[in-house]
Amino acid sequence: MSRTKLPEANEPSTGIRPSRHAVAERVADELDGRLLESLAPGLYLVATPIGNLADISLRALAVLVRAGRVYCEDTRQSAKLLQRYGIQQRMETYHEHNAERERPRILDTLARGQSVALISDAGTPLISDPGYKLVRDAAEAGHAVYAVPGASAVFAGLVGSGLPTDSFHFVGFLPPKGGARQGRIAALASIPGTLVLFEGPTRLAACLADLANGLGERPAVVARELTKINECYARGGLASLAAWAQGQDFRGEIVVLVGPRGVVEVGDCAIAEALETALAGSSVRDASTEIAVRLGVPRRRVYDMAVAMSEKMRSEGE
Repeated sequence: MSRTKLPEANEPSTGIRPSRHAVAERVADELDGRLLESLAPGLYLVATPIGNLADISLRALAVLVRAGRVYCEDTRQSAKLLQRYGIQQRMETYHEHNAERERPRILDTLARGQSVALISDAGTPLISDPGYKLVRDAAEAGHAVYAVPGASAVFAGLVGSGLPTDSFHFVGFLPPKGGARQGRIAALASIPGTLVLFEGPTRLAACLADLANGLGERPAVVARELTKINECYARGGLASLAAWAQGQDFRGEIVVLVGPRGVVEVGDCAIAEALETALAGSSVRDASTEIAVRLGVPRRRVYDMAVAMSEKMRSEGE
C-alpha cells in the first residue's frame, strides 16, 4: 500500500522544500561582507536584544566586531551577548554614575579618528538613559553619529498592545515618590495619544493605582517578559489591572501602556458641581487641576469657572 509523505514540522505544505540552508548561506555571506568592510570613524549607537538574543541585527554584530572601543552599561550583562556570537572585545562602562568622567575620554577617542560603539543592557541606547549627552557633545564637536536600529521595549510593547499607535508619548519611569508622581501623572492627563511607561516589578501595582486615580478609567496594557518565552500582555482598565497586579511576584522591567482618554462631553453644570466641593478645601489652582484631570476637560476651562465661582462666593460672603 502506498503512503503519502506528510510534510515535516518546518516544511511548507506547498511541496517546496525548506530553504534554511540557502538562508543560512545568504546570512553568512551578508555578515562576512560587512565584517570585511572598514568601519568609518564615529559614534555608533547599537541596539541590542531586550530578551531574545536572536533579535540582534547583522549590522549590529558587524559594528561590535569592528569598533575600536565598545562601551556598555554593565560588562557582565553585555558579555552574555558578545559571548553568544563569539565577539572578542574589551568593553568599558558608560552609565549615569561615571558619565561625567568617561564622556571626555570618549570624545578624545573620537577626535583621534577612531570608532566607538555604545550599547545599553538591553534595547536601544539613549531610551531612558543618559547617553543623549554624549551624542550631543559628539555632534557639537563635529563627530559622525550613527544609529544602528534594532530591538526596543517601547515599540515592542506599543505595537503588541492593541492601543492606538498613530500618536503616542514616551514617559520613561515615573517619579518614585507620591507627590512628584501624582504631579507628573496630572501633567500627562491632557496628552492626546497612548502613554508608554517603564516600571519596576515591585512598584507596578502602586503605579497602576496612581494612574487610575490620576487619569480616570482608561484602557491599558501591561507588557512583561517581552521577546522571551513567557512574554505576556495583560489587558484591561487601569483600576482592574491595579487590582490584578496587587500581591503578584513580577520580575524584570515592565512596559505599561495607557490608551488615550475618550472624547466625552462634560457640561458646565457637572464642572460647577465638582468645583463646589473641591473649592471648599483647596485653592483655585489645585481645585482646577484636580477637576480637570478627573473629568478629562481642559484645565483652562475649569480654571476660568473656578475663578468666577470663587469671586462669587467671596462677594456673597461679604
